[in-house]
Amino acid sequence: MELTGLIDSINEASISIDFGRKGFATRGKEQEGRISYEKGIAEALFTFEKAQTSTDPQAIILIEYAFISQELQLCDEADKNTRSSLTQAIQSFDDAFLSLQVVENSAAYKEGDKLFPHHKNHRISGFPKDAFHIACNAHKTRIQNILRSPGIDLIEKDLLQQRFSNLGTAQSGYIAKQKKAMEG
Repeated sequence: MELTGLIDSINEASISIDFGRKGFATRGKEQEGRISYEKGIAEALFTFEKAQTSTDPQAIILIEYAFISQELQLCDEADKNTRSSLTQAIQSFDDAFLSLQVVENSAAYKEGDKLFPHHKNHRISGFPKDAFHIACNAHKTRIQNILRSPGIDLIEKDLLQQRFSNLGTAQSGYIAKQKKAMEG
């Protein structure tokens, strides 16, 4: 499945999940809501797994970005905390996309490396802990916090764990890009 297909699939999945959640809360629509919710979770899980197999950091965070953008769009205006968290995640990933552009230019990346402290606290595998890593780490923390919430459906926990795993895969792929940029 190409990237455009993955994005379409993740958008459809998030809509099904949202429709399902709203169905749970509507008398007489619980069964229809459950079916939509489970279908959306299964589709999202498949899509995130497919993205992870690519090991392409850009593809992985693009799918995550599409998912959280759709969640923000479907989020109730009154849910200020969730809206704020999703907005921050989107802004972090916007910065991560900029890092992905720079890491492709070896000379620029080598020069940019001088801007980051060389202390181990500011490095991941010896490479700068730049906007890409910061976005992934912050989002992994966000997902871990959701996983700790009581009452999360087990199938949704599977999806959250897959998303968490994807971010680690994205970081590994990004480290390979950082290594290539520094050697080039």
